[in-house]
Amino acid sequence: MKNDIDHKLVTAIEKYAIPLGGTMRDYDPIIQAAHNKIFVMIGESSHGTKEFYRARAEITERLIQELGFDAVAAEADWPDAYRINRYVSLLSDEPAWQALSGFERFPTWMWRNKEVFQFIEWLHAYNYEFRRPGPKNRWPAGFYGLDLYSMSTSIHAVIEYLDKVDPIAARRARIRYGCLDHFMDNPQAYGYAAEFGLADSCEHDIIEQLIELRRKAYEYMQKNGFVAEDEYFCAQQNARLVMNAEEYYRAMFRGRPNSWNLRDRHMFETLEDLTDHLGNRLGRDPRIVVWAHNSHIGNAGATEMHDRGEFNIGQLVRSAYKDKALLVGFSTCRGTVMAADNWDEPQKIKRVKEPFPGSYEEVFHHVNHKAFLLDLRENNPAVDGLMTPRLQRAIGVIYRPDTERHSHYFKACLPEQFNFIIHYDITTAIEALETVMHIHRGELDETYPSGL
Repeated sequence: MKNDIDHKLVTAIEKYAIPLGGTMRDYDPIIQAAHNKIFVMIGESSHGTKEFYRARAEITERLIQELGFDAVAAEADWPDAYRINRYVSLLSDEPAWQALSGFERFPTWMWRNKEVFQFIEWLHAYNYEFRRPGPKNRWPAGFYGLDLYSMSTSIHAVIEYLDKVDPIAARRARIRYGCLDHFMDNPQAYGYAAEFGLADSCEHDIIEQLIELRRKAYEYMQKNGFVAEDEYFCAQQNARLVMNAEEYYRAMFRGRPNSWNLRDRHMFETLEDLTDHLGNRLGRDPRIVVWAHNSHIGNAGATEMHDRGEFNIGQLVRSAYKDKALLVGFSTCRGTVMAADNWDEPQKIKRVKEPFPGSYEEVFHHVNHKAFLLDLRENNPAVDGLMTPRLQRAIGVIYRPDTERHSHYFKACLPEQFNFIIHYDITTAIEALETVMHIHRGELDETYPSGL
């Protein structure tokens, strides 16, 4: 061990950490802690690490199977994820690989990968066997998106829905959304022009469209029971996404805190809308697993994000739901990761650098358990020792080893950030599915510009 490592802390972690043995029983402490939770929020410290995706899927399978959790809500765009929802909920005949085909924009590997593919196949099979509506009134467990980058796709989805249920309203929607036509190839240019008074803002027309859709909710939902309610809810979420995306493009020119907060606020509000929607269907409080990067899942109030005036969905959920939310983070020390050098460049399998001196990752590297789970809620010397803020690594869809300290580390207090941490000393890159990346008019790459 290096001389600057806290030997007492490492020894304490070895004593209280639970070694991972590569079985589903590894997650027993998390499953036990989730019994009375409404939300279990499961992170990742990169968007391209196989072990994080696999463990997250395995924990989620147990939450659904053993505790009856009702849905997964992911850091993915609403229309793309809803296509997966139709597949896993037995509402679509297309195969799993085709259900994932909506993820065509950079970074395609974030959701089009082997681990996600295997999970949605499992969820489809589980719903087919156990969750079909019937005498037990058990609804399928769904898969939904929380993010806001699909403005163009969402516009088309709203109009397509209205074409079916209210053609006259569809014509009005085309006129309102037509305000964005000149900027659909470059939404950033719209944000710049609107923010600095070089073009009229489309905000009024877009809000007006959402208001009209909500005003006609009862009329639209009477058409075909459960299916009509679900289709209306999907259309409403697409309309709200367009509204928030329009504001997001304008906020980008006011600095990172504005755009970051607007995005995470949108994800939180989408999660609350989904909770209300599923609650109305089930006649009880639904229970939802949330998948997103550590930077969104962990309580931002315990990190330097707070000092920059930023919050995240984990902080908002913890503030609103108190001890009804469980936050689980991941970390790694070395290995490989799937990432790109820059935006819209090809994905690569990149080698992860040795952890920065003094970071949580470096401390964990010296623990003899090379994969372990640590309950950060406990009062013991290991948790006490981790209360001192340290650097923590975050790799998004871009990985720049040459500027790693500046690009991929921030200060955090781990026990206040998460309830559990799962650490792997060595990890491997996610295995991407083959795909052809397309540029969509009116849409930025997912996670732009933070990469997280």
